[in-house]
Parts: sequence; C-alpha cells; structure tokens
Amino acid sequence: MPLIKVQSSVAAPDSTTVDELLKSLSAKLAKHLGKPESYVMTSFEPNVKMSFGGTFEPTCYIEVKSVGKMSPSQTQAMSQDFCQQIQEKLGVAKNRTYIEFNNSEGSMWGWNGSTF
Repeated sequence: MPLIKVQSSVAAPDSTTVDELLKSLSAKLAKHLGKPESYVMTSFEPNVKMSFGGTFEPTCYIEVKSVGKMSPSQTQAMSQDFCQQIQEKLGVAKNRTYIEFNNSEGSMWGWNGSTF
C-alpha cells in the first residue's frame, strides 16, 4: 500500500507534467520498496500556501507511507531520487523539500473492505 503524497506551493503545472510526475513517482516508489506498483497510490496538491525558512519561495512537502519497514538506506535513496524529480518537474530546489517517511502496521491501513 505504498503512498506518496506531494504538496507544493507552486502553481499547478500543465496536466501532462502532473501525469508524468505521478507516473514516475509511482514506478520509482514501487522499485525502491520492492512492491508491486499495482498497490502504489500517488497524490499531488499544488497551490498550497507554505513557507520554508521564513520565505514563500517555492517549497514542497512529501509524505511516503508504506506497510512494513523502510530501511535507512532505502529512505536515503528515495530522498535523493524524489527531490531530484521534484526539482526537475516542479522547479522546487532540493533544499526546500522535506520528506516524511512513515512505516505503517498493516492493520492500520484499510483496502478493499479489509486491512493489510
């Protein structure tokens, strides 16, 4: 049930750019976690009023959640990969992006009328 949720202060790019970003993040998250992409969910929310370091320059907050444990080496690789993608697709500098990684218990995530 991996989830990657992106919130950014940038204006919404064109639909094609958003689609490309979400498809890329979906494939990358599945690969990093070794899970089937068929379970990956992606989300993008532009135009979020945000500040970082006391300024309103473009910024981004990303949540990555997964059932099971993500290792420090996995989160390091994902941080590097996802920050690069956000910089390329949205123009948000890597040093203005925070990523929160959350390991989840299967019983805390519902899907298809049950839990994981």
